[in-house]
Amino acid sequence: MSDTTNDSNVDVDAEDFYKGSQERELMGHPIGLAICFLTEMWERFSYYGMRTILVLYLVKYHLYSAAEGSMIYGAYAGLVYMMPIIGGYMADRYLGSRKAVTYGAILLVAGHGLMAFHGPASFMDGDMVVRDEFYIGVFFMALALIITGVGFLKANISTIVGALYGPNDPRRDGGFSIFYMGINLGSLFSTALVGYVGETYGWNYGFSIAGIGMLFGLLVFLWGQRYLDGRAEPSNPAILKEKSLIGLNKEWTIYLFGLGLVLVTWVLVQYQAFVGSLLGVSGFVSIAVILTYAFVKCNKVERERIMVACFLIAIQSIFWALFEQQAASLTLLADQQFDLNILGMNVLASQVQLLNALFIVMLAPVMAWLWVALAKKHKEPSTPGKFGLAMLLIGLGYIVFSWGMSLDASQSKSFIWLVFIYLSLTLAELCLSPVGLSMVTKLAVSKIVGMMMGTWFLFTALGNYVAGWISSLTGSSAHGVDSGQLDIVATMEVYSNIGYLSMGVGVFILALTPLMKKYMHGVH
Repeated sequence: MSDTTNDSNVDVDAEDFYKGSQERELMGHPIGLAICFLTEMWERFSYYGMRTILVLYLVKYHLYSAAEGSMIYGAYAGLVYMMPIIGGYMADRYLGSRKAVTYGAILLVAGHGLMAFHGPASFMDGDMVVRDEFYIGVFFMALALIITGVGFLKANISTIVGALYGPNDPRRDGGFSIFYMGINLGSLFSTALVGYVGETYGWNYGFSIAGIGMLFGLLVFLWGQRYLDGRAEPSNPAILKEKSLIGLNKEWTIYLFGLGLVLVTWVLVQYQAFVGSLLGVSGFVSIAVILTYAFVKCNKVERERIMVACFLIAIQSIFWALFEQQAASLTLLADQQFDLNILGMNVLASQVQLLNALFIVMLAPVMAWLWVALAKKHKEPSTPGKFGLAMLLIGLGYIVFSWGMSLDASQSKSFIWLVFIYLSLTLAELCLSPVGLSMVTKLAVSKIVGMMMGTWFLFTALGNYVAGWISSLTGSSAHGVDSGQLDIVATMEVYSNIGYLSMGVGVFILALTPLMKKYMHGVH
């Protein structure tokens, strides 16, 4: 009798836990998770694959200087992280996540496809670089398509994952952990494969493989939509059938708007300084609006929580500016300064970025265990403490790296220094990145949580842009075919300076941590 009662209670509890969750399962999770996992894996395969060889391609094939190539990368990366604000709004207000992801994937396939048509290599005519301007325009159009495609896909695929689980489903965190493993797998495979093919057989072949990966992602998502069980449909389908001001229904108007965004982005990515100003002004205006709302509309507890969130949102841009050197100056350094023969194997410069993905896979479970172990002893750092620790780790990494490079007098520097800096970057990432978005959702009030999430992405975008600017400071003053060379003395000076700056910021955050914990009013 008691056993029957217990079974009944378990069933009731389970029903409450899983209420709203997708019924069809695969290995204990909603079956739609597998579709999202594979779509995200292939999207990240294409993104990280192209990113792996982008700066090398600009410097070696089109003879941009290291400074110019770095700024193009910075503008591209900044816009990639800015665009999901628009794509997320369009999905929430009109399209729904499924249609937004499909549209974004189509734009991405088109963009990566265009990257494969790069025209003739640039060459020197005396002191002048001769480039085929038509194909340079095609290149920037490809970047614009990719940026806009990521904007419609990136935020919304995560939304679909959340929609597969009910609000009390205890499997939700595990589902997101599985989903994010797709990001790491996509990065791991693409860095190894796209980098190798691009540097060995031709840049266009590397870009083609990245594009084929995105095509696989689109096909998987189109095939697997039936397994989402309507979880990603528009909240108000009728509104999409209404006529817009241009006479089309609103759904097709949004698709045309997306193409308009592509054209605007095509212009923006060619004016990198303006992109930096746009991101900076947009970010700080957003902070000002949020704080104004906090002081006018919120009570003391809500206001103080929002103040902490705004501080951490702004400060994280410094972290990303240092972290994203791996796709810019660190890749150029690996190509120009290091002995990449490792245990008899020749590693290519683009493949060095593989270290970050490898360390993530190796260390993420260890860090997760460490936080749990510290929490049981009531010693786990708070979110501000983890931010401060991340800034200390990444800053120390750059200081030790530049010191080690100055000690290494060999013509080709030891690979061990690259291993060290990537280890530092990854440990810092594991302290800051997993808790960032969670922090925003916990500290924001419900009415402005969307705006605060958008502001987080704006400052992430700003950090990515600044990464390109920092990388540009390491370039040589040489002209012509040597313009892509880094000035090793200037590079190490820049690395030392940003390292000390980061450590100073880390100490500042840790000093403010007791006050921020007080202002968080019990939110961990």
